[in-house]
Amino acid sequence: MDNKDLDAEIHPLTNEEGKTQENCDNGRGKVVCKGQTTVSKLSQWRTAAFFASLFLCLIVVFAFSFIIPCPVRPHSVRTWSRTYDNAVTYPFLSTDDVNKDKVLDVLFMYKSGKTSNSNISCSDEGLSPPCVFMAAVSGTNGTTLWERPVTEDVLLVECGIERLGGVATSGCMIIGTQQFLTALNFHTGEALWQKKSNFGTDYSVLKPLLKIPDVDGDGIPDLMVLVSVEDKVHLFVHSGKNGHQISHNSSLDIDAPAGHLMHVTNSHAYYVLFYTETAVSGYSLKDLFSMTTNTLNEPVNLKQDRELQKRANSSTGRIAVPLSSLGKIRYLVKVPGYSYENVLVVKSDFSELVDGKSLQTLWTANTTNVLSKPTLGYFKKDVLDIVVEVGTGVNRKKVMILDSTSGSVHWELELSSRPGNPKPETLRTGDHRSTFLFWGDYQTDINSTESPVSQNLYMLHSSRPKVILELKNNTEQIAAFDAALFERSRHACYVLLNGPLASAEPGPVSVSKRKLKEDIANGKVIWLSNEEEYSEKDIKDFFLRMRYSSEIV
Repeated sequence: MDNKDLDAEIHPLTNEEGKTQENCDNGRGKVVCKGQTTVSKLSQWRTAAFFASLFLCLIVVFAFSFIIPCPVRPHSVRTWSRTYDNAVTYPFLSTDDVNKDKVLDVLFMYKSGKTSNSNISCSDEGLSPPCVFMAAVSGTNGTTLWERPVTEDVLLVECGIERLGGVATSGCMIIGTQQFLTALNFHTGEALWQKKSNFGTDYSVLKPLLKIPDVDGDGIPDLMVLVSVEDKVHLFVHSGKNGHQISHNSSLDIDAPAGHLMHVTNSHAYYVLFYTETAVSGYSLKDLFSMTTNTLNEPVNLKQDRELQKRANSSTGRIAVPLSSLGKIRYLVKVPGYSYENVLVVKSDFSELVDGKSLQTLWTANTTNVLSKPTLGYFKKDVLDIVVEVGTGVNRKKVMILDSTSGSVHWELELSSRPGNPKPETLRTGDHRSTFLFWGDYQTDINSTESPVSQNLYMLHSSRPKVILELKNNTEQIAAFDAALFERSRHACYVLLNGPLASAEPGPVSVSKRKLKEDIANGKVIWLSNEEEYSEKDIKDFFLRMRYSSEIV
């Protein structure tokens, strides 16, 4: 057998080789393969596409790593303080993201002849010095974001009003002694609008300002101002968009109340609850609007609650709220329920929770001599509770945490107290409960009647009810105190506004922010019983590991 044939039998052609040879033509001593050029070109294109994709990916990675800068997270200093000399201040603090850096900033007011910025003066707004300045300072480092002279003296101020002036964000409303209503953009400090009021003479503005649904048809929520003139209530409705007065200047047929509260029923009907020293009564917003506009064409979005209207006086529209306890009424507080809001009526001797649907009493609790407006927080998981401070003697008080469903006492502690202690604050924690912050001076000698020179800030969490943590010692007069989560899920802080109030002689006014973790590390652990279940280090580590929620009570 020929050697070539033998080699062919031993090494048969593969499919690829066979196909290649089938497409080859041997002519003139040269082998020409048909289709080889096409396959070769396709392979080259695939290689080129691979390297092009790889090159493009490398460019994208390089751009994001080195060329395009990553978002710069603002560096928040642990604590900062700003001082204003020869000034007085007001019990007002508000936190909001003014400069849009995702960190809350601080808004407050002070009265002085000049600001820290020499380019701004009272005369810029046609005011005589001293005048009131509203200021916004950065939550990260305390630098001034803006300052603006607003009035000669303040009668009412409120921030966080949604869509004020028709802008997408919220703003601040200020009512001053010159009878001007001024709406401010809290991002810039610029006036959204300013209107002269016609409140008359010898009037006093009743707090709070009421935010009501749109009644003039411009799509922007409106504002209701209550004014007391000669023991009668005058009601003024102003457009939230431009400040234009919607209502006429007419008085309501009710005596001047000690206070009021906007109440929204489970049917989304708006009612204003007025309280005097001994009684609470309600009027539908629809009826109040009719009284002040003298028109039968009420806005369609103002409706009444069918069940409550059955109890209304047919001629006056007044709805009496029956109370089961005696005593002088001090406060009305909204307490959110499962499907609607209830109302806590705080009296000099008792507190009672009124059902927001039927306006009937749910429970009463003994809270004799309440010192400040109650605060809400979560002592148990997802169960809203009420923090009340009551006086127990000369320079003594008791902090009580009440169950909002029954009025029973979850926790209480007696402290020495300085006059003018700010009310407690709470911060929602990641375990669906709250951290409670309150002021006083814990002393084992409960018989001491001496007023403490200093006032201390204490911290409590319900998972460690037999321990409190002393955070800060303060000897200055506290005008306002607030606690907030300055950054989402982190950076829990508290803000102090110290200095003389508007009725006192001028002096240094300071606003400061302190990070809770800094004070916890240097804090003092106080055991409320002889049973020390944890070490001091365990307690501090527990509070240092605490995570906070941006959910608002």
